[in-house]
Amino acid sequence: MAEETRIDKYLWAIRVFKTRTDATDACKGGKIRLNGADVKPSKTVKPGDVIAARKGAVTYTYRVVETVEKRQGAKLVPRYAENITPPEELDKLKAPVETFFLKRDRGAGRPTKKDRRQMESLWDSLSFNDVPDDISDMFAAEFGLDDTDGSQEP
Repeated sequence: MAEETRIDKYLWAIRVFKTRTDATDACKGGKIRLNGADVKPSKTVKPGDVIAARKGAVTYTYRVVETVEKRQGAKLVPRYAENITPPEELDKLKAPVETFFLKRDRGAGRPTKKDRRQMESLWDSLSFNDVPDDISDMFAAEFGLDDTDGSQEP
């Protein structure tokens, strides 16, 4: 096996990400940390390194046991990476994800002023700080929002 491997290739090979492009995008998006520092996709990993990968609300932590460049079967992954994710992070997977959608009956027409005020007061009372990254990114893309400052693009 190679002594050092690119981090994007390594994360794909140990099945943290489904595609290498996803791994590269995560590195570019600041969701991957190597030994506590943000990394570019071309950064190399070596045995003993600790990788933190944020996927949604959970930050998974892995220790590099052995480097690998080709995608491995799920049963072989423990040979190359040790999952050292704290239990508190894994508990976030069990927490219910609260979603909120406004739905009006078909044919009900436009909301009245009273309806609009109620909807605005409900929206103002909601906190979107705990929304997983993948969901917020999906809604930002769907509604044409720039995720850096929350403003609409032209």
